[in-house]
Amino acid sequence: MSATRKAKQFLVVIIKLLIVGGAFYFIYDRLANNEQLDWSRFAQTLERQSAYLIISVILFLTFMNRFLEIVKWKNLVSALYSISLGRSAKEVLAAVTTALFTPNGIGEYAAKALYYKKSEAGEIVFLNLICNGIQLIIAVVAGLAGLFYFNYTYPAVSGSLALGILSAIVILVFVLAFARKITIKGYSIKKFGEKLNTMPKEVHRKNIILAILRYLTIIHQYYLLFLLFDIQLPYAIMISTIAATYFLGSSLPSFQFLDFAVKGSVAVFFFGILGVNEWVVVFTATLIWLLNTVLPVTIGSYFVFTFKTLKEEPTSSYR
Repeated sequence: MSATRKAKQFLVVIIKLLIVGGAFYFIYDRLANNEQLDWSRFAQTLERQSAYLIISVILFLTFMNRFLEIVKWKNLVSALYSISLGRSAKEVLAAVTTALFTPNGIGEYAAKALYYKKSEAGEIVFLNLICNGIQLIIAVVAGLAGLFYFNYTYPAVSGSLALGILSAIVILVFVLAFARKITIKGYSIKKFGEKLNTMPKEVHRKNIILAILRYLTIIHQYYLLFLLFDIQLPYAIMISTIAATYFLGSSLPSFQFLDFAVKGSVAVFFFGILGVNEWVVVFTATLIWLLNTVLPVTIGSYFVFTFKTLKEEPTSSYR
């Protein structure tokens, strides 16, 4: 074995250790230094008779959230290769761990591409863009609907400002429509649309359905956690407020390890208008982060450690 190869393997081990070690350091730091997390009050909440039933449903939704993402990724990759559910899980969970340190989880794109040939890195990035893009579109549409319903019920902004926001969205849609032919470094919205059309329609249909189901699991995780803390508000206003805060929180640039802090700060404002205790809002955001980020990162760390470049490529399904 050459010295160059040994040095490369040593570098890979160091990178793996940095990713996993850094992930757990950030997790510990966020939990240990958050003075608003009163675990004794949470323990008292668990003493309620219905608590364990609600927790069971929340844990089921936590599993479904990540499982649907795994199925979604398997479905999208089927446009290139036929891969197993187990391999899809490995790629998704390893990507979640790697993305923990990058702005808006952008490291996920590079992590998934490492499981494929270098010549297909662009295809994998494109598929991951579709995977996250449909999730974003659903969050934007549902979030805006929730935001306007919330503002109609509990006016937080003036009517003129709300109209201004709606007008800005309409203008943005028209700008994107007219700019679809503009090319920047060989890329354009038109070319992106043409590439989308080359994929099987069945893949797109499944992707949309799975994305909607995944969004519903996330939103109802929040809803059930508020029920766990005995927050009794009408279902419609609760869901609309959760959708609005999830949309606004996701729109702000952040690192995944700060995700609960960003979404929590936005949620504090909106749920404060509803009269919900700040402690409940912060704790809910933290628990969502623990369930949807920390738990997958813990599992994904194993796949980061055991990552190896594939010696054989999967069998193509559409080529």
